[in-house]
Amino acid sequence: MVITEILERNASLFGDEVCLVEINPDIKECKADWKEYDLVETDPARKYRREMTWREFDDKANRFANFLLDRGLQKGHKVAILLMNCLEWLPIYFGILKTGAIAVPLNYRYTAEEIKYCLDLAECDVIVFGPEFNERIDAIKDDIPNVKMRLFVGQGRPRFSESYYALTACCSSVSPRIKLSEKDDAAIYFSSGTTGFPKAILHTHLSLITACEVEMYHHKQTREDNFLLIPPLYHTGAKMHWFGSLLSGSKAVLLRSTMPEHIIKAVSDEKITIVWLLVPWAQDILDAIERGDIKLEDYQLSQWRLMHIGAQPVPPSLIRRWKHYFPNHDYDTNYGLSEAIGPGCVHLGIENIHKVGAIGKAGYSWQLKVVDEKGNPVKQGEVGELCVRGPGLMKCYYRNPEATAAVLKDGWLYTGDMARIDEDGFVYLVDRKKDVIISGGENIYPVQVEDFLRGHHAIKDAAVIGVPDKRLGEIAAAIIEVKPGFSCTEEEIMEFCLDLPRYKRPRKIIFDSIPRNPTGKIEKPRLREKYCGLNIVEVQTTS
Repeated sequence: MVITEILERNASLFGDEVCLVEINPDIKECKADWKEYDLVETDPARKYRREMTWREFDDKANRFANFLLDRGLQKGHKVAILLMNCLEWLPIYFGILKTGAIAVPLNYRYTAEEIKYCLDLAECDVIVFGPEFNERIDAIKDDIPNVKMRLFVGQGRPRFSESYYALTACCSSVSPRIKLSEKDDAAIYFSSGTTGFPKAILHTHLSLITACEVEMYHHKQTREDNFLLIPPLYHTGAKMHWFGSLLSGSKAVLLRSTMPEHIIKAVSDEKITIVWLLVPWAQDILDAIERGDIKLEDYQLSQWRLMHIGAQPVPPSLIRRWKHYFPNHDYDTNYGLSEAIGPGCVHLGIENIHKVGAIGKAGYSWQLKVVDEKGNPVKQGEVGELCVRGPGLMKCYYRNPEATAAVLKDGWLYTGDMARIDEDGFVYLVDRKKDVIISGGENIYPVQVEDFLRGHHAIKDAAVIGVPDKRLGEIAAAIIEVKPGFSCTEEEIMEFCLDLPRYKRPRKIIFDSIPRNPTGKIEKPRLREKYCGLNIVEVQTTS
């Protein structure tokens, strides 16, 4: 089975049921001319809210697929998607898959130069983009000659593009019935670029269907569940969590806001049962509750059963705070990376909240091991590199055989993350291999220090990096982001850190905001460049 068959099944069985809702609290009124591009204006009093049924979803995917086929696209062609989260995003993605072409989601934070780099590396034939990217596409339009079509989704179409709405409106809504198999190439995702320029990660249809099965198995999703999706759809994490909704035939809500009040209101209004949060968003919600900005009794939240956090290590102190306000919530986390089709290859499990701080055990259909520099399994409790194996592994880094060979060995993916396994078989993430600080011969794993620092009542977020030191080689520097309305001094932080082993204590304290990418990962290269003066962008050339 391939993933497009699941969509067609849902359209057949649940055709008139709403499957997707888009909410954008930042838009203050519903404009009449939105109807020109096929919006459903359901309730102007609720600001901007659109919805789509399973049948409409499948019809729109078929129309886009038939348009692309009429324009000559075939299996193996590449179609880039550069959109903010919106109701059109997933039908466009599935339309690409239905043609046998390869979907290439792009990070909406990319600069014009980075967009060009990724289009060239993935050898894209088409780009679908929204109004937020007009200037960036305009800047490179003459430098991407291989991109034969530039399709625009939104209002105010630039002259150098064609209208997605106009072109697909008259196309057939009947499935094109292109024969697909699990072995066929399906999508190229780009690495987050936190350790250099992004790599193009090629996945097959088997990876996509694996993500569906893993997500639904882990979170026990049923047709009664409603999923709130906030992170960007271009990333494997957000989309692969939504794949559980696809497989279970249940509703999902795309919320274009990370404001605590908007999240809680959406949970209440849309009867959400599952929310996937990043650590900063969860912290912001708790801070808003404690300040009195959010009064939980004003909302209908009893149906909310699962709070899931992914994309980064989770401080145990955060979950203790969360359970204080939401004692009936199940909690779950997992670990993943784009090379392993997003989250789920390592999974904590909702029954294992007593292991908060661990990322879990091998996920459904996955295997793992922790190895030393020679690839041999380390002893229980020792730190080594985490390796995973399963049906959702990438096929390769596209057009980069050297990088592929460096991480794919005998069917195992060497993740570059340092981890240890405890006596019960649970994996604890220690840090990125490249982030380890070696100070006077001692290995310091920043994640451990960051988790400790976030236990301070005034600290909102923390990042630890190595900075050069003549005597010790490098020392640990802690960048501290203080909660709004709180204050603390360097001396207070140093005193707080006395409970750490001496060699782990930060030698330098810096008060600043913590940069994170859209999936919540700390952008350590930016911090190193800022405070160490190092140029972290690796220069890559493509053949």
